[in-house]
Amino acid sequence: MKKASMNKLGIVAFRSRQRGASLLEGIAYLGIAAIVILGAVSLLSSAFGNARSNQASEEVVSLRTAVKKLYSGQIYPATIVSTLVAAHAIPGSLVVDSDKKTVTNSWGGAVTVTPGPNGGSFVINYPSVPQDVCINLVTGANGWTKIDNDGKGEVTTFPVNAEAALGVCTAPANKLAFAAN
Repeated sequence: MKKASMNKLGIVAFRSRQRGASLLEGIAYLGIAAIVILGAVSLLSSAFGNARSNQASEEVVSLRTAVKKLYSGQIYPATIVSTLVAAHAIPGSLVVDSDKKTVTNSWGGAVTVTPGPNGGSFVINYPSVPQDVCINLVTGANGWTKIDNDGKGEVTTFPVNAEAALGVCTAPANKLAFAAN
């Protein structure tokens, strides 16, 4: 129903009442909302992946620093993890089990620290690492003598380029071994 009225200039204008939105307007609104939500989810997913990569890198570097500090100038013993736990040198983002001998990372892998073959080095085993996190972790690594993925690929030259990291990080869940002196 249209109603005629005059505006201040004397021009007749017709006003019609509209109640609610049309079906096309509703569909357009829902489409735009879906695109915005998908974009936000994509950005959040990427941000969480980067945060997990940074956390893993900090955990491994923190463990390396703690081991070097505790055993400076000594031969590394077989029970490194229990000593790290007793010294409160395990990063807070790693889970220490009630037995105080087992440390677990974000993906449920048991993190271990073992002496190297000559006693003057050590290896941090960091398993169950997703491929995307593994690639970021390996490319950002420095200060190691070797990074190995359970015999499936290794690097000994640092910094590591993305292609070499992809050669190391071959599985959906990778078992990385970081060797240091």
